[in-house]
Amino acid sequence: MGEGKGIREVAYVDCPGGGQIYVDGTTAYVGHIKGPEATSIIDVSDPRNPKTANQILCKHKGTHSHKVRVQDGIMLTNYESIGYAGDPDAGFRGGLNIYDATDPLNPEPISFWACDGSGIHRFTYDGRYAYISPEIEGYNGNICMILDLKDPKNPEEVGRWHAPGQWHAGGETPVLGDREARCHHPMRMGDRLYVSYWHAGWFILDISDMTKPTLVSGMDWSPPFPWPTHTCLPIPFEVGGQKIMLVADEDVAKLYDAGPSFMWVVDISDEKNPIPFSSYQIEGLDGSPTPMMTGCHQPVELVRGTEIPCAWFANGLQVLDISDPFHVKQAAWYMPDVPQGSDRVSSNDVFEDDRGLIYLLDRNRGLSILERT
Repeated sequence: MGEGKGIREVAYVDCPGGGQIYVDGTTAYVGHIKGPEATSIIDVSDPRNPKTANQILCKHKGTHSHKVRVQDGIMLTNYESIGYAGDPDAGFRGGLNIYDATDPLNPEPISFWACDGSGIHRFTYDGRYAYISPEIEGYNGNICMILDLKDPKNPEEVGRWHAPGQWHAGGETPVLGDREARCHHPMRMGDRLYVSYWHAGWFILDISDMTKPTLVSGMDWSPPFPWPTHTCLPIPFEVGGQKIMLVADEDVAKLYDAGPSFMWVVDISDEKNPIPFSSYQIEGLDGSPTPMMTGCHQPVELVRGTEIPCAWFANGLQVLDISDPFHVKQAAWYMPDVPQGSDRVSSNDVFEDDRGLIYLLDRNRGLSILERT
């Protein structure tokens, strides 16, 4: 059992490592980092006695389905080839798996939306529309796309957007040199998409007309900061009289040897002129070079208040108090035990359910179910 401050462990699920944890009602869904496991389905109706009820496998070697979202009886998972899993089998096509999750413990396939290249990396879903990051023929890297799943048997593209320089079929040439410009994943709030774009920074898009997403503003701080942008999390209420967005840079793929990544706080009150005005880093970490996956990774994406649980790679779970956005503080923390077969902790994703339970997923092995004390 790990240790923490203001948090204690309720239960531990010994499962293969994962990229995303999502809880719908009393069912937890884990998207796994490496195949052959794709998605594990865990009954958490008794959180002190979780039971793995089902497991879906990848259809090809060299692939993964490491992201999963569930809403209104529909489960979506990505399907992607990934370098560290090897070359995909013949016949592989990446895309989006769509399931009927009316029986939450036993999802049944409905359809598969296919795309090009490596497939889809990450996405969000609101019960009608999926906001995805597919690779599409004619573009360099993943782009931003909106899919309508009104009829989940026949998903339809609604609109798409790409960063300048991605559309080589349209005569564009890359504008960032050797840096990767690719959509990581879009998040919707109202008629805006907040889109992380790896080494091209991040963008705010106007989707009041979903067929024609348009640029409102964006920002790229890589370089001078060396990390790619992973998540843009708009806070759905004002904090200290401001509209703010948390931006997590991921502690991987650094442009140069550097210290661990951290969390930014951006004022988006004037969305055409967003301004970073504070940040958070764990006490004791500075700019000295560290191994990859030491620093920031991923905040919880379903915001329930001014305490924001964050997966912080080798530093476990950090719960951040953003009630004073100029002075973000650590409200609680939890460090799991090092998983079997690993050299250190690698907390990769986090979710808070309707009961206030926090689920912390390790990239290499294991899921911790936690509660605040």
